[in-house]
Amino acid sequence: MAENSALTSTTGSTSLADSSIFDLKVTETSKENLFIGSTSDVEEEMPQIETRVILVQEAGKQEELIKALKEIKVPFVKMESVEEFKSLDSPEFENVFIVMDFQDSVFNELYKTDCRVIGPPVVLNCAQKGEPLPFSCRPLYCTSMMNLVLCFTGFRKKEELVRLVTLVHHMGGVIRKDFNSKVTHLVANCTQGEKFRIAVSLGTPIMKPEWIYKAWERRNEQDFCASFDEFRNEFKVPPFQDCILSFLGFSDEEKTNMEEMTEMQGGNSLPVGDERCTHLIVEENIVKELPFEPSKKLYVVKQEWFWGSIQMDARAGETMYLYEKANTPELKKSVSLLSLNTPNSNRKRRRLKETLAQLSRETDMSPFPPQTPKSCTKSSKNSTPVPSKQSARWQVARELYQTESNYVNILTTIIQLFQVPLEEEGQRGGPILAPEEIKTIFGSIPDIFDVHTKIKDDLEDLIVNWDESKSIGDIFLKYSKDLVKTYPPFVNFFEMSKETIIKCEKQKPRFHAFLKINQAKPECGRQSLVELLIRPVQRLPSVALLLNDLKKHTAEENPDKSTLEKAIGSLKEVMTHINEDKRKTEAQKQIFDVVYEVDGCPANLLSSHRSLVQRVETISLGEHPCDRGEQVTLFLFSDCLEIARKRHKVIGTFRSPHGQTRPPASLKHIHLMPLSQIKKVLDIRETEDCHNAFALLVRPPTEQANVLLSFQMTSEELPKENWLKMLCRHVANTICKADAENLIYTADPESFEVNTKDMDSTLSRASRAIKKTSKKVTRAFSFSKTPKRALRRALMTSQSSVEGRSPSSNDKHVMSRLSSTSSLAGIPSPSLVSLPSFFERRSHTLSRSTTHLI
Repeated sequence: MAENSALTSTTGSTSLADSSIFDLKVTETSKENLFIGSTSDVEEEMPQIETRVILVQEAGKQEELIKALKEIKVPFVKMESVEEFKSLDSPEFENVFIVMDFQDSVFNELYKTDCRVIGPPVVLNCAQKGEPLPFSCRPLYCTSMMNLVLCFTGFRKKEELVRLVTLVHHMGGVIRKDFNSKVTHLVANCTQGEKFRIAVSLGTPIMKPEWIYKAWERRNEQDFCASFDEFRNEFKVPPFQDCILSFLGFSDEEKTNMEEMTEMQGGNSLPVGDERCTHLIVEENIVKELPFEPSKKLYVVKQEWFWGSIQMDARAGETMYLYEKANTPELKKSVSLLSLNTPNSNRKRRRLKETLAQLSRETDMSPFPPQTPKSCTKSSKNSTPVPSKQSARWQVARELYQTESNYVNILTTIIQLFQVPLEEEGQRGGPILAPEEIKTIFGSIPDIFDVHTKIKDDLEDLIVNWDESKSIGDIFLKYSKDLVKTYPPFVNFFEMSKETIIKCEKQKPRFHAFLKINQAKPECGRQSLVELLIRPVQRLPSVALLLNDLKKHTAEENPDKSTLEKAIGSLKEVMTHINEDKRKTEAQKQIFDVVYEVDGCPANLLSSHRSLVQRVETISLGEHPCDRGEQVTLFLFSDCLEIARKRHKVIGTFRSPHGQTRPPASLKHIHLMPLSQIKKVLDIRETEDCHNAFALLVRPPTEQANVLLSFQMTSEELPKENWLKMLCRHVANTICKADAENLIYTADPESFEVNTKDMDSTLSRASRAIKKTSKKVTRAFSFSKTPKRALRRALMTSQSSVEGRSPSSNDKHVMSRLSSTSSLAGIPSPSLVSLPSFFERRSHTLSRSTTHLI
């Protein structure tokens, strides 16, 4: 393509030289040199000569035109032919000719004699604005391109270029031969060349030639301007004009979407490998090697070039987005590298402990190195060694700080990566979204960010200078009023924000491309803007849970105990301001169904801010939380994991006080685990002895060692990969981390001694049945299982009723029933068993080096 179009002048035609020459030139009259030198000379001599309008032929018959001339008080005469001009010419007047058609012979004759010629729209526009007639050294039909500076590129046919330049001059535009910062529009006949690249970099609108032709067709519209966005956007050069794209490494859904976007943006698409393709778009995270050797003419670019071009509304330069084959090994190493392939069982156990310890170290989320609280490092006067074990209160406080820091980082990502660029002035291609749309989407996010930044700073100071007596509750009480102001406006209108994002993404391709580019960045952790914006909705309930946990591990004599209660109350006050209608009743119904299905399910599972995400049927592969081979059901909620086993014996149906009959509970509660305690999710590789298995690395705040839960999925409806990703996403949400993928590790089953061999065999089922029977027999003959306190209470009751006489057989029966009832009363409900006691009951198993289970 020709980069610079030649501009020449010919006799009897419009001069196509740079308009800057004509901007300084003033037409000389044939009789007197009235205008000599610069524009300042013109202004000095203009008052001596009166301007007179000559209405040529049809123009003299336009009543509207005559009325406009009278309004601006300009004398006028009518002229039917050019021959009459000699009789009308006078040195006392500067004649301005009004011609209806710039294509007829009269116009050409006047133009050859260097007469000032204007069109009717110019007069009507001046009358409407109350301005004098403009001075122009060229024929000026209308002012629809007034103040526009155009440059041309890619035109090979001189006749077409001459025609376009002439029309621009007739509409008041200015032409520049070389592209510079003063150029307002580039008219391009191709998408290559230096001018095109400069225009893209400066954000200058790049227009099709049709823009000029269509503007000329509307030359008689009085209020029309060629730079109106609504009109101009119809004729912008689309980003993929002259481009034929192919896509490699994308899913079928993504590929279909990108092909549709390509057509919308003026391009075409063909299968990978077609020689006609100009660009190959590669998903760089999937494709490690091209299936063929690309030709030199083919641009092989990353998908960011595709979305960046749509966002800029212009074809981006390919050199910045070229795809390069990755020669470096994967940064993430599989846990299988730590596999234990030694016959020595002691070494295997030691290596297993090292593996779990390494995973634990990699899980550490703290922005600063682990520190020991001051209370643990102070040396006493008598030099008694202080235990290095960190208190449970400090560990929960540290987790509170870590999640707060992560939450502030996510808010920073939302503001810096999405809100600020959308609000920025001077965006290439114009604003992506309207200001009201931006306000609807982000709402009070900046205010929430300011409050939590202060909370994070205060928590950091407290953790670094830790002392058991320091108050955490005071921090949240200090900012409770700010939380009340900032949260309800955002949470109440979150659904509107979500709907606005979905609507704009469908209707505005540039916004869709903007989201695609930014959501692929590491800061987002491959999460969508909607998924990031839901974090403020989830944050306050998470903080309330952590403060509750902190209160449990705070001594009664600690002043922070009562302060924490007040802080929790202040958070509840904030949550009561949130519109109750926003709660999802269906999600609450599902939680109630779980409570009724699981015998002994904790009452605190019921929460208005909690929702059931997924139910998964599994088999336990370890000795805990129940025997190997037990059927275990996992209920994944938005912030916790309920673990229940299948009941061995189901007792009768339950009848409510209202007479409604419910089916008996088919599951038995084992443990309700906060998702924040899950440090790693292990994807166990498929082998002959291990199928559909996974494990969870867990560490509660009161324990120093890591424990492992291993399961085998039995349901085929949900693929294991999808389940693990879903689990990791909600764990990341709970701990306010964006990179959920870092929670998943791939491991060999030998590394953690996990296998599913013979889980469904008849021999295995018989062995498990014998084991259960032996436990029942042991319990039946165990005299140590009877609670002494309950037995003593039963005996005292019977003795008071008998008053010293020897019991009869009937009395013995009553004593037996009382003892039985009292013993049941003395056994704590599983729902009331706290996490520490759950581990204490199994402390003898934690000493084992395998540490497989809780």
